[in-house]
Amino acid sequence: MLSKVLVANRGEIAVRIIRACREMGITTVAVYSELDRNALHVRMADEAYALGGRTAAESYLNTDAILDVIERCGIDGVHPGYGFFSENADFARAITGRGVAFIGPNPEAIEIMGDKISARRAAERVGVHGVPGTTELITDPEQVRAFGAENGYPVAIKAAYGGGGRGMKVVAGEHEVAEAMDSAQREALSYFGRDEIYMERYLEQPRHVEVQVLADSHGNCVYLGTRDCSAQRRHQKLIEEAPAAGIDPDVLAAMGEAAVKVARGCNYVNAGTVEFLYENGQFYYLEMNTRLQVEHPATELVTGMDLVEQQIRVASGEPLAFTQDDIAISGHAIEVRINAEDPAGGAFLPSPGRITDLRLPSGYGTRWDGGYEAGDEISQFYDNLVGKLICWGRDRPTAIARTLRALDELEVSGVATTIEADKAILSHPDFAALAHSTKWVEETLDLTGVKSPVSPGTAGEEDRVRRDLDVEVNGRRFSVRMWLPDDHRGAVVAPGPAKRPPRAGTARSGGSGGSGDVTVPMQGTIVKVMVAAGDTVEAGDPIVVLEAMKMENNVCAEKSGTVLEIRVAEGDAVGGGDVVAVIE
Repeated sequence: MLSKVLVANRGEIAVRIIRACREMGITTVAVYSELDRNALHVRMADEAYALGGRTAAESYLNTDAILDVIERCGIDGVHPGYGFFSENADFARAITGRGVAFIGPNPEAIEIMGDKISARRAAERVGVHGVPGTTELITDPEQVRAFGAENGYPVAIKAAYGGGGRGMKVVAGEHEVAEAMDSAQREALSYFGRDEIYMERYLEQPRHVEVQVLADSHGNCVYLGTRDCSAQRRHQKLIEEAPAAGIDPDVLAAMGEAAVKVARGCNYVNAGTVEFLYENGQFYYLEMNTRLQVEHPATELVTGMDLVEQQIRVASGEPLAFTQDDIAISGHAIEVRINAEDPAGGAFLPSPGRITDLRLPSGYGTRWDGGYEAGDEISQFYDNLVGKLICWGRDRPTAIARTLRALDELEVSGVATTIEADKAILSHPDFAALAHSTKWVEETLDLTGVKSPVSPGTAGEEDRVRRDLDVEVNGRRFSVRMWLPDDHRGAVVAPGPAKRPPRAGTARSGGSGGSGDVTVPMQGTIVKVMVAAGDTVEAGDPIVVLEAMKMENNVCAEKSGTVLEIRVAEGDAVGGGDVVAVIE
């Protein structure tokens, strides 16, 4: 059994892994960025090491910094969580090359399945087929236009080395191709560190059904039921269920068997998820995620199995202690992702800021997996998942009712959240009748009157300052760096550049009542300027593209006219309400 595990992640998944390790008697090591120095996962771990940097690229995607920690702290296992390096074969190889266990699949399986193009080929070799698509990388917009002309639109442009809806853009016609490619590549590079993309036909009304698989290094491989993840926005999941309901049991069994074929076909070891699209009684291979999924707790509640524990046991060399015949599904589970986003009008705008109060639900069949406590910051630089509410019931209607009750009890203050949108989804007749699809939230669900009770705030990430002190402990002198509230009295050394003064403008959204001032609704980074001074624009035209919490958002003109002034450039950091352009 592994004895000391480094968790190469942050937020709720890092907390989840630390808890599992603690139950197994395993020492845990956390890593953290400058902004996460007092994060919950850091507070919970037995040891914690600074990576430096603020952005993901400077910290959690800094291979050298993480490898340095591994060398220093004497660990024998690394759990990557999800996102960041969880599907990076080079990182896994660097870990195993040091004689340290990577708590996930082997690098070769990650290379095959992490590259979505080679994954399609691998699935086809074992007789599992997907929707029409390419097995070559896209390098020219004309490739997409030619594919669309032959197979029809819409076309999905997707990150070849990603997943979870990140780096995925849907193209409705040939005029959207070039911009969609640019946007998909920017998101993929930001979230996964690679910008290769591919394409496939985008089904009109599918359900997203996935299969949890678990394999050991002794040749055993099983599937642990299914999950339905069709309630999505921006191709990212909002609500997940286990098992997938309303589908012929024979079809579900065929999905499970297909998932095991895909896993065996690439000599897969550890936990993984094979995703399918289901429509009109048919299912199509979508991709395999070579990691633990965000929604794994739903499977845990209906199988009674701790998947993180199983991952660690497999990585320690143990065989599975059960067979496929031992797997039984009991009841129904629903997981709701609570994101720091304002769902007003269906916009789902990121809402970074400080959680001023957090009141969690409890009761029978109610679970909370969170990465924050009251007083913690939701940063613009990372994913905005506050936590996950998971409820179990003896059947689907009971699980829905229990989840709605728990959502009524859940209170998150200081940032806007998706709670009210989650309630709207779960209480809608279409959801109860299983009449929803992956496009239902954006195309059918009416969120006009849904508002988060808290308006998006401004992150207070810079409200602590650095103080360097010389101290003595048992007669030995140490130089100590402390991060203290900015009202702390004493000599202070600034941690970096001075705070940037706020720009003019106080509006909360892109423009205000037809105003000529184009303002950004939240803190973030300008990744693209779409117009120049002197250009003529129409109301609704995108002026800049703002990245916040790893998502791109178009900031649009509220009135037609001529662009008088552009006040930002690509790469500029902006705050909520900043004026980025003026239209006359």
